[in-house]
Amino acid sequence: MEGSREPLLDAKDKVTNQLVDFQWKLGMAVSSDSCRSLKYPYVAVMLKVADHSGQVKTKSFEMTIPQFQNFYRQFKEIAAIIETV
Repeated sequence: MEGSREPLLDAKDKVTNQLVDFQWKLGMAVSSDSCRSLKYPYVAVMLKVADHSGQVKTKSFEMTIPQFQNFYRQFKEIAAIIETV
């Protein structure tokens, strides 16, 4: 069906991955091969996630400051919901 999407998780599904560690750092891109002066702030994020067997995998990515602020706001909302459960 066009326009409809299956939910990513069904209410009966179990989430088996666990966030083990969350690290972030603020960086500033000051130049690149194609641009002499960028002055572009970014946030580098590194997550360590354990799967159901206990194997820990590291995931890393970069975000703009507005993306990180939105990410942080969503984590706060999640934490508030979890506290009510």
